[in-house]
Amino acid sequence: MKNFQNKIAVITGAGTGMGRELAVQLAAEGCHLALCDIHPENIEETAELCRGGGADGLRVTTHRADVSSEDDLVAFRNAALAEHQTDHVNLVFNNAGIGGVASLVDGDRDEWERVFNVNWLGVYYGTRTFLPALVASEDGYLINTSSINGFWAALGPNVPHSAYATAKFAVKGFTEALVTDLRMNAPHVKCAVVMPGHIGTAIMMNSRRILGHGTPEQMTADELTDMRAMIHQRGIDASAISDSDLKAFVHQRMLDFQEKAPTTAASAANIILDGIRAEKWRILVGKDAEVLDGLVRATPEEAYESDFLEKLLAEGHLNDLVPQE
Repeated sequence: MKNFQNKIAVITGAGTGMGRELAVQLAAEGCHLALCDIHPENIEETAELCRGGGADGLRVTTHRADVSSEDDLVAFRNAALAEHQTDHVNLVFNNAGIGGVASLVDGDRDEWERVFNVNWLGVYYGTRTFLPALVASEDGYLINTSSINGFWAALGPNVPHSAYATAKFAVKGFTEALVTDLRMNAPHVKCAVVMPGHIGTAIMMNSRRILGHGTPEQMTADELTDMRAMIHQRGIDASAISDSDLKAFVHQRMLDFQEKAPTTAASAANIILDGIRAEKWRILVGKDAEVLDGLVRATPEEAYESDFLEKLLAEGHLNDLVPQE
């Protein structure tokens, strides 16, 4: 698939971040779009950007869907095919995802499963739901978004990250297994697993909204207690930090995550689309992802030791992603 003109692309999580940038760049190349997001106002903004920068005759449809619900995705597929008057699609980007620092040991089970279900079931249901439409095309591409946390299950010392990492490992393994499955049973359909490093998106704020936590200014007493405990685990006495200062700290981290990232969402989308043009099945996004992938492969037994992280940070990678003392 060397170009995207007159192709039909499905993108989940297209309301912000990489999903929005993928949509905008595809629209500029004349690709028709079926977009979904859990936040209707965000998806409409994306659609307007696509229509404004797209070619004449571009078809852009928007749909509200929670990707962890198979019923929502089936409704999305049925509506998208009807509105585009087609029986096939050419590209499916299972891009939607949320973050969450969740411990299996002492975290909230509902939140753990919410993070896992969005990031894993969103990809699985998205694939199950749209695969027949991909197979019905003359050429198709399935693109599933994993993460660097799909091959490195950590964010740093003393930061439980099991729900997100478990889901992203599942996405990676699932997509790699599909390489052979598709070659054997639908050779005109390819697939790729996308593994971004630190990308400048609003995922931290969006995740709080989806998990029901609101803005940093709305942090509850329990959340503030948990935050102080995390800070204490890093050897810092957080007892003297006021609630307002702690909320301001969280707010600033969210801003920094988006604004100081080494790779923008637009650059990430460009790397992904270039990977599709090159028919790659494995797309690392960002220099930090490339470096981390090499280090994990070289010394897998050391991947969760403090020296490994210190080496990574010393080389200038993930400094704005890994919580610092």
